[in-house]
Amino acid sequence: MIAYYVHHHGSGHVHRARAIAARLRTPVIGLSSAPRPADWPGRWIRLVDDAGADAVADDVTARGTLHWVPRHHPGLSERMNAISEVLAATGARVLVSDVSVEVALLARLHGVPVVVMAQPGDRTDRPHRLAYDLAARLLAPWPARPQPGWPPEWLAKTVHLGALSRFDDRVPVPASRTGRVVAMWGSGGLDTTTADLRAAAAATPDWAWTVIGPEPAGAKGGLRWAGWLADPWEALCGAEVVVTHGGQNAVAEVAAARRPAVVVAQARPFGEQRATAAALLRARLAVVSARWPEPSRWPGLLRRARLRTGADWARWSPGDGAARAAAELDALAR
Repeated sequence: MIAYYVHHHGSGHVHRARAIAARLRTPVIGLSSAPRPADWPGRWIRLVDDAGADAVADDVTARGTLHWVPRHHPGLSERMNAISEVLAATGARVLVSDVSVEVALLARLHGVPVVVMAQPGDRTDRPHRLAYDLAARLLAPWPARPQPGWPPEWLAKTVHLGALSRFDDRVPVPASRTGRVVAMWGSGGLDTTTADLRAAAAATPDWAWTVIGPEPAGAKGGLRWAGWLADPWEALCGAEVVVTHGGQNAVAEVAAARRPAVVVAQARPFGEQRATAAALLRARLAVVSARWPEPSRWPGLLRRARLRTGADWARWSPGDGAARAAAELDALAR
């Protein structure tokens, strides 16, 4: 049995877990505060939340040892008890943490080997070092590249999967001059506003902008709102250029579709998106900006993106990341 912890913030962790779980040969049980995906291949334990109004605000990091352990919080106690019961009852051979330092530590204290889904950015703080040190394996959902600050012992147990996506088994259609921009934003929180998007569209009248996301109340013209799409593949393949943030899942989906992109890094803890954006810039895979550009810059950014075919994304997303992750987990669970 493989126990698979899935962080509930945003949708990327769930999409990634689904892609890997679908390729596992070993039975898998999901652990998350997120709802069970319809196509999850095994049991799914819905965990209670460990945040919110009831969280005690003092010493939630245990003096910097962990990331989130509010004292006397019933939700935290209940979810950790639930995970412990699963580990004891199922005889889990491996726990995948995507991602939680606390869950990784709990599993290791049960004597269960832990696989941590690594994240970009500066992960050398004390809690991350604890999780990465105790892990039997680190799965990096990006191609091999220098990892500033990573000690040799981390690199020795890291498997660089390349970007992995729920769309890895789909065949992208060749890009064409459609004049369409698809702005794809996630559910994990954004720095960019509707006014920013509208200003960019107004500055590029030769392009037709579509936003994947819910239309805000009172939104004015200049943009087409597609709403939240459970499957944005068709919209991505219909775009000549995709504008997106630097989240791992968003970039992986654009890469799977082999679409030219403008990637705008959003502010995130540990510099996660800025690290990804910097890697894309070094590899010359996308047009990159560290913040939302001024309207006057957008015509040039879209022209530069248009010059790319999108085929170079194969260096970032070879298409077998989920299968390789599943094979690694199956081997560890034997």
